Amino acid sequence: MIPYRRRELLLCASILATGLGISAKAEAQTATSTHHRASSHGASVHKKSAVKTASKAAAGPSATQATTAPSAVAAGTSAPTFTAQTRHNRALDSIETGRAETVVVTGSALSTSNNQNANPVQIISSKQIEQTGATTLGDYLQRLPSIGSQGTTNSQTNGTDGVSCTDIRNLGQQRVLVLVDGKRAAINGESSCFDMNTINIHQVASVEILKDGGSELYGADAVSGVINIKLKHNLSDGNITVRGGITDVGDGQTGMISGYKGWNFDHGKGNVTVSGSYMTQSGIKQKNRSWATPVQQNDSSDVSALTYGSGYPTAGRFIGATSGNDMIANSNGTLSSFTSADRYNYGNDQSLTNSLQDATLSFDAHYDINSHFTPYLNFNYSHRNSSTTMAPEPVSGSIYPSTLPTTLYIPANDPYNTSGEDQYMYKRMGEWGNRRTETASDTYTGIAGLKGEITHGWNYDLSYTYGWNQVSNQVEGVGNYTKLLETYGLRQVTPGDSSSALVYDPSVCNASAGCVLSNPYEKLSSAAAAYSNYTTHENYYYQMRDLNLRINNNHVVHMPWANGGDLGIALGMEHRGEQLAYHPDPLVEAGETLTNSASYTGGGFNVTEGYLEGKATLLHNAFLAKDLTIDGQGRYSSYNTFGGTKNWKVSINWAPIQDIRFRATLGTSYRQPNVYELYGGQSLGYASATDPCDSVQAATYGAKAATVAANCAKQGINTSTFSSTYSGQTPTIYGGNSALKPETGRTYTFGTVITPRWIPGLSASVEYWHYTLKNMISYLPTQYIMDECYTGADTSYCSDITRNSSTGQLNSVSALYQNIGGLKTSGIDFDLDYRIRITPHDVLTLSNNFQQLVSYLQQYEPGGSWYNYAGRMLYQSGYGMPRVRDYATVGWQHGAIGFTYMMNYIGGMRWNDGTEDLTRANGYGRTSTPGIFSHDVTVTYRWNRWNFQGGVNNLLDKKPPFVASATDNSASALYGNLYMGRYVFLQAGVNF
Repeated sequence: MIPYRRRELLLCASILATGLGISAKAEAQTATSTHHRASSHGASVHKKSAVKTASKAAAGPSATQATTAPSAVAAGTSAPTFTAQTRHNRALDSIETGRAETVVVTGSALSTSNNQNANPVQIISSKQIEQTGATTLGDYLQRLPSIGSQGTTNSQTNGTDGVSCTDIRNLGQQRVLVLVDGKRAAINGESSCFDMNTINIHQVASVEILKDGGSELYGADAVSGVINIKLKHNLSDGNITVRGGITDVGDGQTGMISGYKGWNFDHGKGNVTVSGSYMTQSGIKQKNRSWATPVQQNDSSDVSALTYGSGYPTAGRFIGATSGNDMIANSNGTLSSFTSADRYNYGNDQSLTNSLQDATLSFDAHYDINSHFTPYLNFNYSHRNSSTTMAPEPVSGSIYPSTLPTTLYIPANDPYNTSGEDQYMYKRMGEWGNRRTETASDTYTGIAGLKGEITHGWNYDLSYTYGWNQVSNQVEGVGNYTKLLETYGLRQVTPGDSSSALVYDPSVCNASAGCVLSNPYEKLSSAAAAYSNYTTHENYYYQMRDLNLRINNNHVVHMPWANGGDLGIALGMEHRGEQLAYHPDPLVEAGETLTNSASYTGGGFNVTEGYLEGKATLLHNAFLAKDLTIDGQGRYSSYNTFGGTKNWKVSINWAPIQDIRFRATLGTSYRQPNVYELYGGQSLGYASATDPCDSVQAATYGAKAATVAANCAKQGINTSTFSSTYSGQTPTIYGGNSALKPETGRTYTFGTVITPRWIPGLSASVEYWHYTLKNMISYLPTQYIMDECYTGADTSYCSDITRNSSTGQLNSVSALYQNIGGLKTSGIDFDLDYRIRITPHDVLTLSNNFQQLVSYLQQYEPGGSWYNYAGRMLYQSGYGMPRVRDYATVGWQHGAIGFTYMMNYIGGMRWNDGTEDLTRANGYGRTSTPGIFSHDVTVTYRWNRWNFQGGVNNLLDKKPPFVASATDNSASALYGNLYMGRYVFLQAGVNF
């Protein structure tokens, strides 16, 4: 009787201690080119093309810390369940043998104990995410130094359609693989990346970020790394949480309600868990932030040369074809000289952040038949609505590939034209109203699987995943060019010829039902506007099928020498097929509207893969080898599009003593072109770039300015007087390329982890990382193409540039996907976590994530020059590679009350136009962006079953720094977390 009670007491004490330890550690955690067409306003950017478990008990600075409670789950599986007797026995085993439970950490298919994985993995807990007040997972990830600016965020409104996709190390969102519970999930069909807005932020248990690539274990796309989102599973309680927030100026309202309920059945052998959420986030108007409007178009050292807004006014701008007289229409239809005061401030009509509504629903179930068979089902669904507004549609002529008139002009024989000459028309169609984009996206991923033990420590997981995404877009106010010409009584002399002359012929309107003949120098009547306006509709579809088998054994054999450890082996196979299709609006495809043109895209691929991993602990508890482990991983992939490829990774993890550990990895990567890159139809977008022949831009080329002027003069353009009408934008034709080859890469890391016994609670790591990519799949920057042509560096690019023969204005620049060259980037990560108990009731925690960028070298063509962008901002597009980024938190817990302070720092950057740094000698007034600090605070309180939380983000109301982006006077991809301003939120949750 006494031994039995002793065992019971030991069990209770162990469970209590474990629970307290988990709680304390959890409290200690305080931080750690997509397919679309951007529209002209005139300020927009082309969307980058394609080219994300159980709660962690402690997330230290080391990438590989992964201790957890005995019921923690392996990455890629839902939490295993055990009978009450099994839990009892395992707890007793842990007490009596001191054996630590381990989990699988992203980057390996084998379980590992704390700090015994060489891969640099950052682990983020649910508490760390929620304490920031982030409404979406993507909003939180933007804080982390390793997350780059070449993803898509909720503060990017032009052409993003409400998608949030993540980028690691500034290698692009198309090179990140996002997993959910260790397995692939449906991506967004429009952007060809995983949409972070589809995740219920309260359902996240933890997030693991593998920051050295993972193609050898997870397949293509894992070039820069892997983001594994572990959701909460196997729950037996319930929770409802409500959150609300608003900015201090009364906009940017957010609201969320989230809940879950779990049920065990058949004495704990089975479990069903259901969760759901609804989130709404109102968009912010650009006019409500003084720093964002009026929008500055250029960056001149002479204040008098600065321009704001667009050269397309709502009244209409008319330039004489012969005289060059630049006129604006008055309210009575007369004309007067156009001045800078007549430029249109489109910032007053634009959204600064997207409006979002997102509903999610998930279902998780499993049943333990026996130790060999556990069937399981997982289902995740998300429905997202988003909307954004832009200024009214600008009109100057047809859009590629239309056969309608390239240049819209009012012929001299038009009775409303009193100038005696043809007049080119540049007008923003305010009569059609603001352009409003509404997007609906439905995403679901279903997984059915079977897992268990085969025999003698060999375990398996067999699953089938089906994923689907459908996106429907509509854009109001884009106009029907054919009907607009009819409304003005204009007829194309040679139909089908875009360079054909126009003549005044009122019969084209009289013969069309509903057409109202109108004066182009006056505003359209409501009837005429309704006749010539148009709303587009387009659809995207994505589908994935994935058959996956995983087998592993952590203890295959024991090394046959003194102090040897175990050999673990994991292997598996995967067969995956993906299909994607884009169906544009018929009138858009035909070139009859005035919005960006587009064409049908469709295609897919399938791949069969096999992988093998071996992890050998060569020495354990030996002299100068507390632990010495090597790991090797290999993957063979056979694509139906490009044939077979092999990828591999090797790593070493050596701890000479308990307090310090050295680790290193070396691996390869491979990425085949995605569907848009390979099969994408040609479409027109507006890249952030300035015409070199523009008078302000031409003066910025220094010693090359004379060459630029001479090359522009060959096309009849005088750079001293010529003004581009595109206001910091350039119409650019994008499209797929069936001749593309896969890109390859190599990554290596080495570093150290320090956990000194003489400073309990302290853990620190330093990691050096380096990526090399070859045959990069991308399109050349529009500015680069134009600069190479007009500076004479490579005149072959001149064939990619077309101009209007009458006005000299740019028609388009061609920038199709190609294997452009290479990229090399390297840096240093420093992570620190420290937890100290000051009094029996007070715990202080410190955490810091720091990244120092050493180099970022980009090559635009094989064998060409390398451009160093480390510490630079490509100011026209808003991408930035700051040399220093830091995210630090300080937390204090006193009983039921907690306080957390968070600091985010982004280092200053020199502006770069894609080839050269801007200097004052080049005539620029601003050439850099300063370093920026922002501060957040959160307070928590626990009362019985209730948990309360409140906080203030951007406590000091820091404004984003000025950037001459011609979009919003800043760079949303980097500073989007500052766009809302000071933001206050409250949250309450109850468990039951």
